[in-house]
Amino acid sequence: MARILGFLRESRSIALWLVFIASLMNAVMALRAGWSLRTSLYVGTLTILIWLFLWLGNSYLNEWLNERYSWHDRPVARFVAGIIGMLVYSIGIVYLLILFFRHVLNFDVGDDLNGMFFSTLVITTIITMFMTGRAFLFNWREAAVDAERMKRESVKAQYESLRSQVNPHFLFNSLNALTNLVHQQPDEAVRFIKQLSEVYRYVLDTRDKELVNVEEELHFLDAYLFLQQIRFGNKLRLDVRKESLSGQVAPLALQLLVENAIKHNIIADDQPLAVHLFGNDGYLWVSNTLQKKSGMPENPGGIGLENIRRRYSFLSSQPVVVREAAGNFEVGLPLIPS
Repeated sequence: MARILGFLRESRSIALWLVFIASLMNAVMALRAGWSLRTSLYVGTLTILIWLFLWLGNSYLNEWLNERYSWHDRPVARFVAGIIGMLVYSIGIVYLLILFFRHVLNFDVGDDLNGMFFSTLVITTIITMFMTGRAFLFNWREAAVDAERMKRESVKAQYESLRSQVNPHFLFNSLNALTNLVHQQPDEAVRFIKQLSEVYRYVLDTRDKELVNVEEELHFLDAYLFLQQIRFGNKLRLDVRKESLSGQVAPLALQLLVENAIKHNIIADDQPLAVHLFGNDGYLWVSNTLQKKSGMPENPGGIGLENIRRRYSFLSSQPVVVREAAGNFEVGLPLIPS
């Protein structure tokens, strides 16, 4: 009861407008039909009550149904419940008011007025159905927008998660290499630390970037290769054809591919590992001689390549291409225009 009273207090201005319009219409009809004062009062009171019960009652019913049937979670159930509830309530309340006036107040509205009141009912029903349909469409659209926004946020969260996997992975391997170097070649370890600081500065600078220019990534790769060549010397060779490369790539993607090549292939004096970078048909290709280590999984890409594939699924409509050809393992990264 308290809730109904609160709803009525909030709807006072609407109720006053309904009373005013219904009274005005009743006065016009009374003048045109020549009704007596008694008839005018009864018809006016009945008209006002019908308008109030139809409009305010359906509004309250709408709010009540919104709490029990969410437009977002159960839109069809909410729509059907709204139509059925509105029809049952509207027809029932008009019929009860007419019976009350007929049997309690001893006033029969007559066939003509019955037609007028039920015409009001039909108009109210059409308007209410329109409003219910409109609410259905608006809430359906809002639900679709919310779903799309949640999807985008989920995709962004997945992308951030994938990107964050790169940094610890790279740092772990670099520190591993440094540990071995400190004991074997202390002077080289100092140079290694300086280069490592430059490399990791780049990692930190690009942590919030989705894309970087190819030139920046190649400069970073040179520093990374310096660290690796301290370990491998001339057994690790890199050939870059810079003239055919332009555009943007995902940060640290090239480093991951070179690291995978080092991890999965034999590097020895009689079997040096050659890595080639070149551009072709909108792709940046990273190719290495295929000389798999024994006991390594069949897939030479591993976690790093899967990471790159999934990152690029968010960045480009073009897929990452992986292939083996003429004794080489090749990965093509889509070059994204600047």
